[in-house]
Amino acid sequence: MNFGLVCQQCKEPLQLDASLIDLAPSAYDTIAASLPPSPTQHTRQLTNDQKLAQVPASPYVKAAWERSTSSTASATNKSSSPKLTSRAQGKQPQRSSDIPSNESFVLLQDSVIRNIPSAPAPPTRSKKTTATAPNIFNSPTSPTQFEPDQSSPSPLSHHLRSAARVFNLLSTRTEIDHPLCAECTHILLKTLNRQLEETKKERDGYIAFEKEIRKEKEREAQALAKEEAERKIEKLQNEERIAIEQLKEAEREREELDEELRLLELDEKALEAEEAEFWRHHNDQLLVAEQQTAQLASLRAAYAADVATLEKLERTNVYNDAFCIGHDGVFGTINGLRLGRVPGVPVEWAEINAAWGQALLLLYTIARKLDYTFTSYRLVPMGSFSRIEKTTGDKATYELYGSGDMHLGRLLHNRRFDFAMVAFLDCLKHLIDHIRSQDSTVEFPHQVIKDKIGDVSVKLQFNQEEAWTRSLRHVLLALKICLKWATNGTNG
Repeated sequence: MNFGLVCQQCKEPLQLDASLIDLAPSAYDTIAASLPPSPTQHTRQLTNDQKLAQVPASPYVKAAWERSTSSTASATNKSSSPKLTSRAQGKQPQRSSDIPSNESFVLLQDSVIRNIPSAPAPPTRSKKTTATAPNIFNSPTSPTQFEPDQSSPSPLSHHLRSAARVFNLLSTRTEIDHPLCAECTHILLKTLNRQLEETKKERDGYIAFEKEIRKEKEREAQALAKEEAERKIEKLQNEERIAIEQLKEAEREREELDEELRLLELDEKALEAEEAEFWRHHNDQLLVAEQQTAQLASLRAAYAADVATLEKLERTNVYNDAFCIGHDGVFGTINGLRLGRVPGVPVEWAEINAAWGQALLLLYTIARKLDYTFTSYRLVPMGSFSRIEKTTGDKATYELYGSGDMHLGRLLHNRRFDFAMVAFLDCLKHLIDHIRSQDSTVEFPHQVIKDKIGDVSVKLQFNQEEAWTRSLRHVLLALKICLKWATNGTNG
Protein backbone atom coordinates (compact mmCIF):
# COMPACT_ATOMS: atom_id res chain seq x y z
CA MET A 1 0.00 0.00 0.00
CA ASN A 2 1.36 3.35 -0.99
CA PHE A 3 0.85 6.22 1.50
CA GLY A 4 2.28 9.00 -0.71
CA LEU A 5 5.77 8.79 0.80
CA VAL A 6 8.75 9.99 -1.26
CA CYS A 7 12.49 9.35 -0.94
CA GLN A 8 14.19 12.35 0.70
CA GLN A 9 17.22 11.84 -1.61
CA CYS A 10 15.89 11.11 -5.12
CA LYS A 11 12.23 12.22 -4.59
CA GLU A 12 10.83 8.97 -5.94
CA PRO A 13 7.58 7.49 -4.50
CA LEU A 14 8.09 4.87 -1.77
CA GLN A 15 6.15 1.89 -0.50
CA LEU A 16 6.50 1.07 3.19
CA ASP A 17 7.50 -2.34 4.34
CA ALA A 18 4.83 -4.40 6.06
CA SER A 19 6.80 -4.32 9.35
CA LEU A 20 6.43 -0.52 9.55
CA ILE A 21 2.71 -0.33 8.92
CA ASP A 22 1.68 -1.49 12.42
CA LEU A 23 4.68 -0.75 14.66
CA ALA A 24 4.32 -1.71 18.32
CA PRO A 25 5.41 0.73 21.10
CA SER A 26 8.05 -1.72 22.28
CA ALA A 27 9.56 -1.84 18.81
CA TYR A 28 9.58 1.96 18.72
CA ASP A 29 11.40 2.09 22.08
CA THR A 30 13.96 -0.44 20.83
CA ILE A 31 14.71 1.69 17.74
CA ALA A 32 15.03 4.85 19.83
CA ALA A 33 17.39 3.19 22.28
CA SER A 34 19.71 1.93 19.53
CA LEU A 35 20.15 5.39 17.97
CA PRO A 36 23.08 7.68 18.95
CA PRO A 37 22.45 11.01 20.68
CA SER A 38 21.78 14.03 18.50
CA PRO A 39 25.05 15.70 17.29
CA THR A 40 25.58 19.41 17.95
CA GLN A 41 26.18 22.00 15.26
CA HIS A 42 29.45 23.14 16.75
CA THR A 43 31.16 19.76 16.63
CA ARG A 44 30.08 19.12 13.04
CA GLN A 45 31.54 22.39 11.84
CA LEU A 46 35.05 21.76 13.25
CA THR A 47 37.47 20.86 10.46
CA ASN A 48 40.79 18.99 10.63
CA ASP A 49 42.77 22.25 10.34
CA GLN A 50 40.80 23.79 13.25
CA LYS A 51 41.37 20.72 15.36
CA LEU A 52 45.11 20.79 14.54
CA ALA A 53 45.34 24.50 15.42
CA GLN A 54 43.91 23.84 18.89
CA VAL A 55 46.61 21.28 19.69
CA PRO A 56 49.68 22.77 21.50
CA ALA A 57 52.67 21.44 19.58
CA SER A 58 55.77 22.68 17.72
CA PRO A 59 55.55 23.62 14.00
CA TYR A 60 57.83 20.67 13.14
CA VAL A 61 55.36 18.16 14.62
CA LYS A 62 52.40 19.86 12.94
CA ALA A 63 54.24 19.76 9.59
CA ALA A 64 54.82 16.02 10.05
CA TRP A 65 51.12 15.60 10.77
CA GLU A 66 50.13 17.59 7.65
CA ARG A 67 52.44 15.46 5.49
CA SER A 68 50.90 12.24 6.85
CA THR A 69 47.32 13.50 6.34
CA SER A 70 48.01 14.93 2.85
CA SER A 71 49.27 11.55 1.57
CA THR A 72 46.18 9.89 3.10
CA ALA A 73 43.76 12.43 1.61
CA SER A 74 45.31 12.14 -1.89
CA ALA A 75 44.87 8.37 -1.82
CA THR A 76 41.28 8.74 -0.60
CA ASN A 77 40.16 11.34 -3.16
CA LYS A 78 41.02 8.99 -6.03
CA SER A 79 38.36 6.50 -4.89
CA SER A 80 35.80 8.73 -3.10
CA SER A 81 33.48 9.88 -5.90
CA PRO A 82 30.60 7.37 -5.99
CA LYS A 83 28.18 7.55 -8.85
CA LEU A 84 24.46 7.07 -8.47
CA THR A 85 22.83 4.33 -10.46
CA SER A 86 19.34 3.55 -11.62
CA ARG A 87 16.80 6.29 -11.14
CA ALA A 88 18.62 7.97 -8.25
CA GLN A 89 21.63 8.78 -10.48
CA GLY A 90 19.88 11.42 -12.57
CA LYS A 91 18.17 13.05 -9.57
CA GLN A 92 21.11 13.30 -7.11
CA PRO A 93 21.27 16.92 -5.85
CA GLN A 94 24.58 18.74 -6.11
CA ARG A 95 26.55 19.55 -2.97
CA SER A 96 28.22 22.93 -2.42
CA SER A 97 32.04 22.96 -2.48
CA ASP A 98 32.34 24.93 0.78
CA ILE A 99 30.39 22.39 2.91
CA PRO A 100 32.67 20.11 5.01
CA SER A 101 32.88 16.43 4.16
CA ASN A 102 31.26 15.40 7.48
CA GLU A 103 28.08 17.50 6.89
CA SER A 104 25.01 16.08 5.13
CA PHE A 105 22.56 18.48 3.50
CA VAL A 106 19.84 17.70 1.00
CA LEU A 107 19.20 20.33 -1.72
CA LEU A 108 15.64 20.19 -2.88
CA GLN A 109 14.53 21.00 -6.40
CA ASP A 110 12.53 24.14 -7.01
CA SER A 111 9.47 22.19 -8.06
CA VAL A 112 9.55 20.21 -4.81
CA ILE A 113 9.93 23.34 -2.70
CA ARG A 114 6.99 25.01 -4.39
CA ASN A 115 4.68 22.01 -4.18
CA ILE A 116 5.45 20.84 -0.63
CA PRO A 117 4.20 23.27 2.08
CA SER A 118 6.22 23.72 5.21
CA ALA A 119 5.00 21.96 8.32
CA PRO A 120 5.94 22.48 11.95
CA ALA A 121 8.71 20.16 12.99
CA PRO A 122 8.73 18.17 16.19
CA PRO A 123 10.43 19.95 19.09
CA THR A 124 13.16 17.29 19.27
CA ARG A 125 14.30 17.74 15.60
CA SER A 126 17.50 19.69 14.89
CA LYS A 127 17.66 22.99 13.04
CA LYS A 128 19.09 21.36 9.94
CA THR A 129 16.35 18.84 9.65
CA THR A 130 13.64 21.50 10.12
CA ALA A 131 15.09 23.70 7.40
CA THR A 132 15.69 21.08 4.76
CA ALA A 133 13.43 18.06 5.23
CA PRO A 134 9.93 18.26 3.73
CA ASN A 135 6.81 16.73 5.25
CA ILE A 136 6.94 13.04 4.59
CA PHE A 137 3.22 12.89 4.08
CA ASN A 138 3.16 15.46 1.32
CA SER A 139 3.49 14.44 -2.31
CA PRO A 140 4.61 16.69 -5.25
CA THR A 141 1.47 15.87 -7.12
CA SER A 142 -1.11 16.18 -4.32
CA PRO A 143 0.32 17.82 -1.17
CA THR A 144 -2.82 17.35 0.99
CA GLN A 145 -4.03 14.03 -0.29
CA PHE A 146 -2.95 12.02 2.78
CA GLU A 147 -3.31 14.70 5.47
CA PRO A 148 -4.81 12.94 8.52
CA ASP A 149 -8.07 14.10 9.91
CA GLN A 150 -7.56 14.99 13.60
CA SER A 151 -11.28 15.06 14.39
CA SER A 152 -11.97 11.49 13.34
CA PRO A 153 -8.88 9.30 13.60
CA SER A 154 -8.82 6.14 11.60
CA PRO A 155 -6.47 3.11 11.43
CA LEU A 156 -4.80 4.59 8.36
CA SER A 157 -3.98 7.90 10.06
CA HIS A 158 -2.74 5.98 13.10
CA HIS A 159 -0.30 4.00 10.96
CA LEU A 160 0.85 7.16 9.23
CA ARG A 161 1.50 8.92 12.52
CA SER A 162 3.43 5.92 13.80
CA ALA A 163 5.64 5.81 10.68
CA ALA A 164 6.08 9.60 10.89
CA ARG A 165 7.36 9.33 14.45
CA VAL A 166 9.87 6.68 13.43
CA PHE A 167 11.14 8.71 10.43
CA ASN A 168 11.34 11.92 12.52
CA LEU A 169 13.28 10.08 15.22
CA LEU A 170 15.73 8.69 12.65
CA SER A 171 16.19 12.10 10.99
CA THR A 172 16.73 13.78 14.38
CA ARG A 173 19.28 11.31 15.76
CA THR A 174 21.26 10.93 12.52
CA GLU A 175 22.56 13.16 9.77
CA ILE A 176 20.33 11.52 7.14
CA ASP A 177 16.79 12.56 6.31
CA HIS A 178 14.34 9.65 6.15
CA PRO A 179 12.67 7.88 4.49
CA LEU A 180 15.08 6.57 1.79
CA CYS A 181 14.60 4.16 -1.09
CA ALA A 182 16.62 0.94 -1.43
CA GLU A 183 19.03 2.38 -4.04
CA CYS A 184 19.73 5.54 -2.03
CA THR A 185 20.18 3.40 1.07
CA HIS A 186 22.75 1.29 -0.79
CA ILE A 187 24.60 4.43 -1.89
CA LEU A 188 24.39 5.77 1.67
CA LEU A 189 25.94 2.57 3.02
CA LYS A 190 28.81 2.90 0.60
CA THR A 191 29.36 6.51 1.69
CA LEU A 192 29.27 5.54 5.37
CA ASN A 193 31.75 2.72 4.78
CA ARG A 194 34.06 5.18 3.05
CA GLN A 195 33.72 7.63 5.93
CA LEU A 196 34.54 4.77 8.30
CA GLU A 197 37.75 4.06 6.38
CA GLU A 198 38.64 7.77 6.44
CA THR A 199 38.01 7.86 10.18
CA LYS A 200 40.33 4.89 10.68
CA LYS A 201 43.04 6.61 8.66
CA GLU A 202 42.48 9.78 10.67
CA ARG A 203 42.90 7.75 13.87
CA ASP A 204 46.21 6.39 12.52
CA GLY A 205 47.27 9.97 11.78
CA TYR A 206 46.53 10.98 15.36
CA ILE A 207 48.56 8.07 16.65
CA ALA A 208 51.52 9.08 14.43
CA PHE A 209 51.07 12.68 15.54
CA GLU A 210 51.20 11.58 19.18
CA LYS A 211 54.41 9.63 18.52
CA GLU A 212 56.04 12.68 16.90
CA ILE A 213 55.11 14.82 19.91
CA ARG A 214 56.67 12.28 22.27
CA LYS A 215 59.86 12.15 20.20
CA GLU A 216 60.05 15.95 20.15
CA LYS A 217 59.72 16.03 23.93
CA GLU A 218 62.49 13.43 24.25
CA ARG A 219 64.79 15.48 21.99
CA GLU A 220 64.09 18.62 24.01
CA ALA A 221 64.88 16.67 27.18
CA GLN A 222 68.17 15.51 25.74
CA ALA A 223 69.40 18.96 24.59
CA LEU A 224 73.14 19.43 24.07
CA ALA A 225 75.23 21.18 26.68
CA LYS A 226 76.84 24.55 26.00
CA GLU A 227 80.38 23.13 25.67
CA GLU A 228 79.18 20.53 23.26
CA ALA A 229 77.40 23.22 21.26
CA GLU A 230 80.59 25.32 21.17
CA ARG A 231 82.62 22.30 20.04
CA LYS A 232 80.03 21.70 17.37
CA ILE A 233 80.24 25.36 16.30
CA GLU A 234 84.03 25.16 16.18
CA LYS A 235 83.83 21.98 14.17
CA LEU A 236 81.44 23.63 11.76
CA GLN A 237 83.76 26.64 11.46
CA ASN A 238 86.69 24.32 10.64
CA GLU A 239 84.57 22.58 8.08
CA GLU A 240 83.61 25.96 6.65
CA ARG A 241 87.28 27.02 6.43
CA ILE A 242 88.17 23.74 4.72
CA ALA A 243 85.24 24.18 2.33
CA ILE A 244 86.39 27.74 1.49
CA GLU A 245 89.93 26.47 0.79
CA GLN A 246 88.53 23.73 -1.38
CA LEU A 247 86.40 26.30 -3.18
CA LYS A 248 89.45 28.49 -3.84
CA GLU A 249 91.39 25.46 -5.07
CA ALA A 250 88.46 24.57 -7.34
CA GLU A 251 88.43 28.13 -8.67
CA ARG A 252 92.16 27.93 -9.43
CA GLU A 253 91.63 24.62 -11.19
CA ARG A 254 88.77 26.19 -13.10
CA GLU A 255 91.03 29.05 -14.24
CA GLU A 256 93.70 26.56 -15.30
CA LEU A 257 91.10 24.54 -17.16
CA ASP A 258 89.78 27.71 -18.84
CA GLU A 259 93.31 28.57 -19.97
CA GLU A 260 93.85 25.02 -21.19
CA LEU A 261 90.50 25.18 -22.98
CA ARG A 262 91.56 28.44 -24.65
CA LEU A 263 94.83 26.86 -25.82
CA LEU A 264 92.94 23.81 -27.06
CA GLU A 265 90.55 26.06 -28.98
CA LEU A 266 93.53 27.79 -30.61
CA ASP A 267 95.00 24.40 -31.49
CA GLU A 268 91.62 23.35 -32.86
CA LYS A 269 91.45 26.44 -35.07
CA ALA A 270 95.00 25.78 -36.30
CA LEU A 271 94.12 22.16 -37.02
CA GLU A 272 90.98 23.25 -38.85
CA ALA A 273 93.03 25.64 -41.00
CA GLU A 274 95.60 22.90 -41.62
CA GLU A 275 92.82 20.49 -42.50
CA ALA A 276 91.29 23.00 -44.91
CA GLU A 277 94.72 23.53 -46.51
CA PHE A 278 95.21 19.76 -46.70
CA TRP A 279 91.85 19.23 -48.42
CA ARG A 280 92.56 22.10 -50.82
CA HIS A 281 95.92 20.54 -51.69
CA HIS A 282 94.23 17.15 -51.91
CA ASN A 283 91.65 18.53 -54.33
CA ASP A 284 94.40 20.12 -56.42
CA GLN A 285 96.22 16.80 -56.48
CA LEU A 286 93.03 15.05 -57.53
CA LEU A 287 92.58 17.53 -60.40
CA VAL A 288 96.20 17.06 -61.47
CA ALA A 289 95.82 13.28 -61.22
CA GLU A 290 92.66 13.42 -63.32
CA GLN A 291 94.42 15.57 -65.92
CA GLN A 292 97.40 13.22 -65.97
CA THR A 293 95.06 10.24 -66.21
CA ALA A 294 93.28 11.84 -69.16
CA GLN A 295 96.63 12.69 -70.76
CA LEU A 296 97.87 9.15 -70.14
CA ALA A 297 94.72 7.73 -71.70
CA SER A 298 95.21 10.02 -74.68
CA LEU A 299 98.85 8.96 -75.00
CA ARG A 300 97.91 5.31 -74.70
CA ALA A 301 95.30 5.73 -77.40
CA ALA A 302 97.83 7.48 -79.62
CA TYR A 303 100.38 4.79 -78.83
CA ALA A 304 97.89 2.06 -79.70
CA ALA A 305 97.11 3.83 -82.99
CA ASP A 306 100.84 4.23 -83.75
CA VAL A 307 101.47 0.57 -82.89
CA ALA A 308 98.68 -0.45 -85.24
CA THR A 309 100.14 1.79 -87.92
CA LEU A 310 103.61 0.40 -87.28
CA GLU A 311 102.35 -3.15 -87.51
CA LYS A 312 100.61 -2.26 -90.72
CA LEU A 313 103.80 -0.66 -92.06
CA GLU A 314 105.87 -3.61 -90.92
CA ARG A 315 103.54 -5.90 -92.79
CA THR A 316 103.92 -3.64 -95.82
CA ASN A 317 106.95 -4.36 -98.12
CA VAL A 318 107.82 -1.13 -99.85
CA TYR A 319 110.24 -2.96 -102.12
CA ASN A 320 107.44 -5.11 -103.46
CA ASP A 321 105.46 -1.96 -104.18
CA ALA A 322 108.47 -0.21 -105.75
CA PHE A 323 109.59 -3.20 -107.77
CA CYS A 324 106.58 -5.27 -108.75
CA ILE A 325 107.89 -8.29 -110.70
CA GLY A 326 105.42 -10.41 -112.63
CA HIS A 327 104.76 -11.80 -116.11
CA ASP A 328 102.63 -10.96 -119.10
CA GLY A 329 102.31 -14.07 -121.21
CA VAL A 330 105.84 -15.08 -122.25
CA PHE A 331 107.28 -11.75 -121.06
CA GLY A 332 108.68 -11.09 -117.68
CA THR A 333 107.56 -7.67 -116.36
CA ILE A 334 108.87 -5.24 -113.79
CA ASN A 335 106.50 -2.47 -112.75
CA GLY A 336 104.36 -3.38 -115.76
CA LEU A 337 107.24 -2.98 -118.26
CA ARG A 338 107.82 -5.95 -120.55
CA LEU A 339 111.37 -7.19 -120.90
CA GLY A 340 112.09 -9.07 -124.16
CA ARG A 341 110.88 -9.44 -127.72
CA VAL A 342 109.14 -12.23 -129.61
CA PRO A 343 108.05 -12.48 -133.24
CA GLY A 344 104.57 -11.22 -133.76
CA VAL A 345 104.58 -9.06 -130.60
CA PRO A 346 106.60 -5.94 -131.31
CA VAL A 347 107.77 -4.46 -127.96
CA GLU A 348 109.16 -0.97 -128.19
CA TRP A 349 112.80 -0.48 -127.28
CA ALA A 350 111.80 2.40 -125.03
CA GLU A 351 109.76 -0.05 -122.90
CA ILE A 352 112.63 -2.58 -122.91
CA ASN A 353 115.19 0.08 -121.94
CA ALA A 354 112.93 1.33 -119.13
CA ALA A 355 112.48 -2.25 -117.87
CA TRP A 356 116.30 -2.71 -117.86
CA GLY A 357 116.67 0.55 -115.94
CA GLN A 358 114.19 -0.74 -113.26
CA ALA A 359 116.04 -4.08 -113.11
CA LEU A 360 119.42 -2.34 -112.62
CA LEU A 361 117.92 -0.09 -109.95
CA LEU A 362 116.54 -3.15 -108.18
CA LEU A 363 119.93 -4.90 -108.24
CA TYR A 364 121.59 -1.71 -106.95
CA THR A 365 118.98 -1.40 -104.15
CA ILE A 366 119.35 -5.01 -103.02
CA ALA A 367 123.15 -4.73 -102.90
CA ARG A 368 122.92 -1.50 -100.93
CA LYS A 369 120.40 -2.99 -98.46
CA LEU A 370 122.65 -6.00 -97.94
CA ASP A 371 125.66 -3.66 -97.70
CA TYR A 372 127.31 -5.58 -100.50
CA THR A 373 129.82 -3.98 -102.91
CA PHE A 374 130.56 -5.37 -106.32
CA THR A 375 134.33 -5.77 -106.89
CA SER A 376 134.49 -5.45 -110.73
CA TYR A 377 131.59 -3.22 -111.65
CA ARG A 378 129.76 -0.13 -110.50
CA LEU A 379 126.07 0.12 -111.24
CA VAL A 380 124.74 3.46 -112.46
CA PRO A 381 120.91 3.29 -112.57
CA MET A 382 119.60 6.13 -114.73
CA GLY A 383 116.19 4.92 -115.91
CA SER A 384 116.01 4.16 -119.62
CA PHE A 385 119.69 5.19 -120.04
CA SER A 386 121.30 3.17 -117.24
CA ARG A 387 124.85 1.85 -117.57
CA ILE A 388 127.42 -0.34 -115.91
CA GLU A 389 131.00 0.84 -115.43
CA LYS A 390 133.90 -1.53 -115.12
CA THR A 391 136.19 -0.73 -112.18
CA THR A 392 139.14 -2.95 -113.22
CA GLY A 393 141.13 -3.33 -116.40
CA ASP A 394 140.26 -0.79 -119.08
CA LYS A 395 137.42 0.68 -116.95
CA ALA A 396 135.02 0.55 -119.86
CA THR A 397 131.43 1.76 -119.69
CA TYR A 398 128.58 -0.36 -121.00
CA GLU A 399 125.17 1.09 -121.83
CA LEU A 400 122.26 -1.04 -120.66
CA TYR A 401 119.81 0.03 -123.32
CA GLY A 402 119.37 -1.03 -126.97
CA SER A 403 118.05 0.33 -130.29
CA GLY A 404 116.32 -1.05 -133.38
CA ASP A 405 118.42 0.85 -135.97
CA MET A 406 120.48 -1.31 -138.36
CA HIS A 407 123.34 1.05 -139.27
CA LEU A 408 126.94 0.22 -138.44
CA GLY A 409 127.21 2.48 -135.41
CA ARG A 410 124.12 0.98 -133.86
CA LEU A 411 125.52 -2.51 -134.39
CA LEU A 412 128.53 -1.51 -132.26
CA HIS A 413 126.19 -0.09 -129.67
CA ASN A 414 124.20 -3.30 -129.51
CA ARG A 415 127.44 -5.14 -128.89
CA ARG A 416 128.13 -2.87 -125.90
CA PHE A 417 124.52 -3.56 -124.89
CA ASP A 418 125.36 -7.31 -124.88
CA PHE A 419 128.45 -6.63 -122.76
CA ALA A 420 126.28 -4.62 -120.32
CA MET A 421 123.77 -7.47 -120.00
CA VAL A 422 126.60 -9.97 -119.42
CA ALA A 423 128.08 -7.60 -116.75
CA PHE A 424 124.58 -7.35 -115.13
CA LEU A 425 124.36 -11.14 -115.08
CA ASP A 426 127.85 -11.35 -113.52
CA CYS A 427 126.83 -8.91 -110.76
CA LEU A 428 123.64 -10.92 -110.19
CA LYS A 429 125.73 -14.09 -109.87
CA HIS A 430 127.98 -12.50 -107.21
CA LEU A 431 124.91 -11.30 -105.26
CA ILE A 432 123.36 -14.78 -105.40
CA ASP A 433 126.59 -16.27 -104.13
CA HIS A 434 126.62 -13.73 -101.25
CA ILE A 435 123.03 -14.61 -100.30
CA ARG A 436 123.80 -18.30 -100.38
CA SER A 437 126.79 -17.73 -98.12
CA GLN A 438 124.46 -16.01 -95.65
CA ASP A 439 121.60 -18.49 -95.91
CA SER A 440 122.18 -21.87 -97.46
CA THR A 441 118.46 -22.67 -97.47
CA VAL A 442 117.77 -20.16 -100.23
CA GLU A 443 117.20 -21.91 -103.52
CA PHE A 444 117.46 -20.39 -106.99
CA PRO A 445 115.83 -22.41 -109.80
CA HIS A 446 118.32 -21.32 -112.50
CA GLN A 447 122.05 -21.47 -112.31
CA VAL A 448 124.17 -18.60 -113.67
CA ILE A 449 127.25 -19.55 -115.69
CA LYS A 450 129.12 -16.76 -117.52
CA ASP A 451 126.55 -15.26 -119.96
CA LYS A 452 123.92 -17.92 -119.46
CA ILE A 453 121.20 -18.35 -116.89
CA GLY A 454 119.28 -21.58 -117.04
CA ASP A 455 121.24 -22.68 -120.15
CA VAL A 456 120.00 -19.61 -122.03
CA SER A 457 122.28 -16.72 -123.00
CA VAL A 458 121.33 -13.17 -122.22
CA LYS A 459 123.09 -11.83 -125.36
CA LEU A 460 120.90 -10.42 -128.07
CA GLN A 461 123.25 -10.84 -131.09
CA PHE A 462 123.32 -14.19 -132.75
CA ASN A 463 120.47 -15.34 -130.50
CA GLN A 464 116.84 -16.00 -131.05
CA GLU A 465 114.38 -13.51 -129.58
CA GLU A 466 112.38 -16.27 -127.81
CA ALA A 467 115.54 -17.56 -126.04
CA TRP A 468 116.61 -14.03 -125.14
CA THR A 469 113.16 -13.26 -123.76
CA ARG A 470 113.22 -16.48 -121.72
CA SER A 471 116.66 -15.66 -120.25
CA LEU A 472 115.43 -12.21 -119.26
CA ARG A 473 112.45 -13.83 -117.52
CA HIS A 474 114.92 -16.02 -115.56
CA VAL A 475 116.85 -12.88 -114.59
CA LEU A 476 113.70 -11.24 -113.18
CA LEU A 477 112.85 -14.41 -111.23
CA ALA A 478 116.33 -14.44 -109.64
CA LEU A 479 115.96 -10.75 -108.75
CA LYS A 480 112.58 -11.46 -107.13
CA ILE A 481 114.09 -14.22 -104.98
CA CYS A 482 116.93 -11.92 -103.90
CA LEU A 483 114.47 -9.14 -103.07
CA LYS A 484 112.30 -11.47 -101.00
CA TRP A 485 115.27 -12.68 -98.98
CA ALA A 486 116.69 -9.17 -98.52
CA THR A 487 113.39 -7.72 -97.31
CA ASN A 488 112.87 -10.49 -94.74
CA GLY A 489 112.92 -9.17 -91.16
CA THR A 490 115.89 -11.31 -90.14
CA ASN A 491 118.06 -10.27 -93.09
CA GLY A 492 119.68 -7.08 -94.24
